[in-house]
Amino acid sequence: MTQACEQIDVVLGVTGASGAALGVAVLQTLNDLGVRVHLVITESGKRTLSHEAGVDAYGRMMLKAHRTYDHRDIGSAIASGSFPVSGMIIAPCSMKTLAAISTGLSEGLVARAADVQLKERRRLVLMTRETPLHLGHLRNMVAVTEMGAIVMPPVPAFYNKPKSVGEVVEHLARRAVDLLAIPVPHQSRAWSGEAAFDHPRAATGSTPKSRA
Repeated sequence: MTQACEQIDVVLGVTGASGAALGVAVLQTLNDLGVRVHLVITESGKRTLSHEAGVDAYGRMMLKAHRTYDHRDIGSAIASGSFPVSGMIIAPCSMKTLAAISTGLSEGLVARAADVQLKERRRLVLMTRETPLHLGHLRNMVAVTEMGAIVMPPVPAFYNKPKSVGEVVEHLARRAVDLLAIPVPHQSRAWSGEAAFDHPRAATGSTPKSRA
């Protein structure tokens, strides 16, 4: 655990979209960095966790969080802009939650906490999970982007040649944490040039081999 990161607080919201493993991985990544996680999981999120990550996944996540909140309690600390946090990740973010954020409809704590990040000009990363997308989904993504959120659909990166679904999920979680721009070491593997990835021992900046 990194001593320098002990006083960093981040909100993590988990909703009912498929991709529960993303929330689990984001929580673990933040834990490993010593970041204090304020966790809120919707009812649908609990159900998806049980289906996709095991019946004990919800309980394990609750134990790893610094503080946990009832998703119905809009009087919680994270519902106020006066409560200092460094940003928020919603992993996964359902289209219902996206729509609530895009319209300012803070009917639950996840949407309210997200609204707070936007109004306080803090980082908000939305790992939106749905496919294919209809025009309403796309318009909501545009709306939240115009408000200042970062829309990050969990699209796998294949340049790092993942060998398992777990590696894909871990890379996505680390990428989401990087997007918070909090003062912690960079977590995801950065692209350092074609030659470096084809030949890891090659000097960075060398001329990449031809693909012709």
